[in-house]
Amino acid sequence: MIKVNYSKKNNLINEIKIKGHAMYNISGKDIVCSAVSTMATTTINNILTLDKNAIKYVCDEAYILISNNDNEMASKLLNNMINMLNELQSNYPKNISIEEEI
Repeated sequence: MIKVNYSKKNNLINEIKIKGHAMYNISGKDIVCSAVSTMATTTINNILTLDKNAIKYVCDEAYILISNNDNEMASKLLNNMINMLNELQSNYPKNISIEEEI
């Protein structure tokens, strides 16, 4: 299962961590993993196109970590990503879970 954890600070999305494998299908054919990777990569690239200092991120085989540098625009785009991931979760609840850390 893919686990997405995110936190907020001053009403802005502060950090998002994505880890795990959806196990919907074998690696390379897993549409849930592909969707999550695409959403995260697109969001990161969009933010960096608008402001290269808005976020810090790490992407490797184990996880994706996105840290917001208190940027309101980045928070809006990260919130949009969370909304898209929630939509994916509603269709594939056995393969992805999303939780806000308080």
